[in-house]
Amino acid sequence: MAHHLERATKVCPVCGRPFQWRKKWKDVWEEVRYCSERCRRRRSRAADPPGAE
Repeated sequence: MAHHLERATKVCPVCGRPFQWRKKWKDVWEEVRYCSERCRRRRSRAADPPGAE
């Protein structure tokens, strides 16, 4: 069985994709909310209502 199947996963609130635990997140996994820096930067756009540009 592949070891990556045993990793913890979360779903990114911006893009909706699942992402897995990474070693660099070892100490802060509970605080990690976004799958990438790009999604973290786009978080305010995801909360805005459509057409609010």
